[in-house]
Amino acid sequence: MESKDLKVFTCEEVAKHNKPDDLWIIIDSKVYDITRFKDLHPGGASVFAEEDIAGQDATEAFYGLHRHEVLLRPQYARLQIGHIEGERSVIYSREVGKLSDVPYAEPTWLSAGYYSPYFKESHRRLQVAMREFVDEVITPDALLHEEDGKRPSAHVIKAMADLNIHAMRLGPGKHLKGLTLMGGVVSPEEFDYFHELVCIQEIFRCGQRGYGDALQSGAVIGLPPIMNFGSQELKSKIIPEVLSGKKFICLAISEAFAGSDVAGLRTRATKSSDGKYWTINGTKKWITNGMFADYFTVGCKTDTGFTVILVERSEGLETKPIKTSYSSTAGTAYVTFENVKVPVENTLGPEGGGIFVILSNFNHERWVMCAASARGQRLIVEECLKWVTQRKAFGKPLSSLAVIRSKIAAMISRTESVQNWLENLTMQMCNMTYKEQAQKLAGPIGLLKMYTTRCAQETATDAVQIFGGRGITKTGMGQYIELYHRTIPFDAVLGGAEDVLGDLGVRQAIRQMPKNARL
Repeated sequence: MESKDLKVFTCEEVAKHNKPDDLWIIIDSKVYDITRFKDLHPGGASVFAEEDIAGQDATEAFYGLHRHEVLLRPQYARLQIGHIEGERSVIYSREVGKLSDVPYAEPTWLSAGYYSPYFKESHRRLQVAMREFVDEVITPDALLHEEDGKRPSAHVIKAMADLNIHAMRLGPGKHLKGLTLMGGVVSPEEFDYFHELVCIQEIFRCGQRGYGDALQSGAVIGLPPIMNFGSQELKSKIIPEVLSGKKFICLAISEAFAGSDVAGLRTRATKSSDGKYWTINGTKKWITNGMFADYFTVGCKTDTGFTVILVERSEGLETKPIKTSYSSTAGTAYVTFENVKVPVENTLGPEGGGIFVILSNFNHERWVMCAASARGQRLIVEECLKWVTQRKAFGKPLSSLAVIRSKIAAMISRTESVQNWLENLTMQMCNMTYKEQAQKLAGPIGLLKMYTTRCAQETATDAVQIFGGRGITKTGMGQYIELYHRTIPFDAVLGGAEDVLGDLGVRQAIRQMPKNARL
């Protein structure tokens, strides 16, 4: 209904409409006629019979039970018949493309009055463009497909390709040369890992964990081995196909027999007697994007050790869906290889040298996961701060309870510490070659991921306690909390289990200990 069609009422006029056959309420200065709707109300019509609801200002009661977005849905927005004289609506939810003004809802560099030594004007321009794109294009699709389990819509993938977002998510490098990035807000020459960090964190702000992985995460972890170790012929063919969104790729390392233990993998590639092709047999499990991937970057055992091979979907390669605790939109797959023939030219890096190919790739993969997790934790902090200030218990806001404030304090501290450590390591990446990163950052990034995911799990637990029953309900006020709590173990497992990564970091530190160091 257009605003020009709405009438103006006084509170006294609204109060007269307090009977079951003539029932109005006020929410945030807006007047709603719910006479016909009351019997359709999911919570029952009796809710409206209360003296402080019928014909009254029900703003506080409404926001204690519903998210603001409910009022924006067409079927409910049309119930509005007017507004209160001399008043205006003051409550709002997320605004497309805008920064949140909730404390700690944005990283420090985006918070008014704060500064950062890392982010420049080009990072801010990219953030503005990404925020608007994600809010308008990605988030609606994410909400739809996180629920129905279908892969991201083709129009979203194409829109991202048109702006070269797929390319930006692979970090700085030669693959960006000659591209127009996000409409020209940043040049390929100035693009660095902080720009990539902006892209990651803006995308994962949508809060839909399965969809976030569905959105070309297979390319983020499966394409770099080709970019860094593939032949020029492979690069020329595969990279444009994937970055344009016409083809999809995934990383296939984990098996039922071995996950973090890469050396224990059993999938085997046997070279033909003429040395022209590999024959691959074995299985891979929990492969993200595997269900719709056209290419698979596969870790195999060979006679000379561990080798990484690019495999195109072909005869003998089959994928089956795996049901996990997050949405099937991610395309998590069980992959089988039965006498799959692959040209030896598809070998990535030296034969038998696959450990270095994979371990160097792990750094970027784990860094991306830390970046996404840091953004996810911040979303939960924002949800909890909103909830504790609008929800009342024992006759007063939740925020007045010391135990609740203590939980919020811990959540904020964890979130800020993760982001700051992340930005520190990002700065190191900006000043190191790919080889230096592989040599120096595997341990620190492993420790960061362990710390990040443990913080995330603690935050998820605290958030459920703050939201109570709503925190374990898939819809309504706690929908983001429930989804976060249910899916947060993925971050702790994917890319290497916490204990394994913590041990990696310490072992690397011990190897670097000076021999003459003593207490």
